[in-house]
Amino acid sequence: MSYPKQRVTLITLGVADLPRARAFYEALGWQVAQAQEGVAFFQMQGQVLALFGREDLAADQGRSAAELGTGAVTLAQNFDTEADVDAAFAAAVAAGGTALKPPEKVFWGGYSGYWADPDGHVWEVAVNPFWPLTEDGALTLPAEPPGAP
Repeated sequence: MSYPKQRVTLITLGVADLPRARAFYEALGWQVAQAQEGVAFFQMQGQVLALFGREDLAADQGRSAAELGTGAVTLAQNFDTEADVDAAFAAAVAAGGTALKPPEKVFWGGYSGYWADPDGHVWEVAVNPFWPLTEDGALTLPAEPPGAP
């Protein structure tokens, strides 16, 4: 079987305290689909988000935990309305996330804010008027970017 090359099936976040990280995402309303010693899996839309103890993840990669860090990565959730963005941001902060930038209108014509989970993984919540979502919340880039000739 041949699969598309441009795909991500699993995103793994290294966490310092797995029970704390799991409780944080569950407080956001996420549900664990599977769990085993040292890891918890959340089924998403066509992908899985895993929370993996940082020490165990480093060992699995053949590196020391000091080499991992959180990297320059932002995970994102797009929404249909500014009110939905505000609600998602407030829920993350109420669950124990850190507010990095409250949602606001942004230079590119959308509305976005940033928060970090207890391990410092950064999430953006946004409305992008140029990228409509499907009924189930999926995002497919339009064929032409805005303003294309």
